[in-house]
Amino acid sequence: MNSIIPVIENGFSGLSAAVRKTDLPLHRVCLVGDTNTMPLFEEALVTELKNVFETVQVYAFPAGEEHKNLDSIRGLLAFLMDHHFDRKDCIAAVGGGVAGDMAGFAASVYLRGIPVIQIPTTLLAQIDSSIGGKTGVDFEGYKNMVGAFHMPALVYTNPLALTSLPKDQFISGMGEVVKSALLGDRDFYDWLKVHHDAVLAKDPQAMHTMIERTAGIKVRIVTEDPEEHGIRAFLNFGHTIGHAVEKYKNFALAHGVCVGLGISAAAHMSAERGYITEEDVKDVQTSLASFGLPLVTDGLDAREVLRITKSDKKMSNGQIRFILLKSLGEACLCDDVTDEEILDGIRFIMEDAR
Repeated sequence: MNSIIPVIENGFSGLSAAVRKTDLPLHRVCLVGDTNTMPLFEEALVTELKNVFETVQVYAFPAGEEHKNLDSIRGLLAFLMDHHFDRKDCIAAVGGGVAGDMAGFAASVYLRGIPVIQIPTTLLAQIDSSIGGKTGVDFEGYKNMVGAFHMPALVYTNPLALTSLPKDQFISGMGEVVKSALLGDRDFYDWLKVHHDAVLAKDPQAMHTMIERTAGIKVRIVTEDPEEHGIRAFLNFGHTIGHAVEKYKNFALAHGVCVGLGISAAAHMSAERGYITEEDVKDVQTSLASFGLPLVTDGLDAREVLRITKSDKKMSNGQIRFILLKSLGEACLCDDVTDEEILDGIRFIMEDAR
């Protein structure tokens, strides 16, 4: 299973040419997105897809994380069946991580698997969720608890799509950008600090470089470890406590914001172990804050957040596989993190505990 290197081009006019370079059978395609995203991009995408596919169908599901569930998947699968999609056909996902995860999961189970094209239009999706083949839906309150690995046939990324992205969603995406730089590329981490103003202004060249470098980190790791038996776990840096906070807050905080909080907590835990310095922790926090990511949040119950971490799918033999920083730009996997260390990390990001 090889990871797909994203095609990054301004605009959608190159999509049909990119599709022709794949080995996809150009029969039928179902463009799948949510009710917020589809009106923005449907016309341009359908026009491009009709240049290469015989038939283009469109399916929109209600927007929102609360609809990322098996009931929504059932609706999409019924649509594919009603329109007689077979194994020569494919799905094209447009939108953010929810659309990509749901369309990818449906593609992985329909007729035991049909191809999927990912067309991410949020920063979070362009640099993370569209790459690597992870798909899934939430189940019983837990994120992505039901899913499958299903590598896309093509990832087509248009940085100009970010011009319509709300500020809070852009900030959320920056949580994953900083995460990627910290776990695997110190030079890129330094680049982000130097090009801070251009990034916040969504300068096209800065966006292209940032997306390319962030995606490149994930492609490199996923190619080496496609099904998370080893270093792919590094991509979970900031996610163990981050996901627990996200669930505790009933998803009221954006995913990337929670990842940012998890990064701050993990950096503190890394310093407490002597892996990095207190100055490094301050540097990480300064970087997070410079992109609008909060360093603390209120209303947390530390022990309840700890309990939620124990239900995380990153558990291995009853022990949390925690990702810490050996240095800025280098992650390490720790199987011996204690409850006391995790509680200390959680309290580090609690506004009322500082």
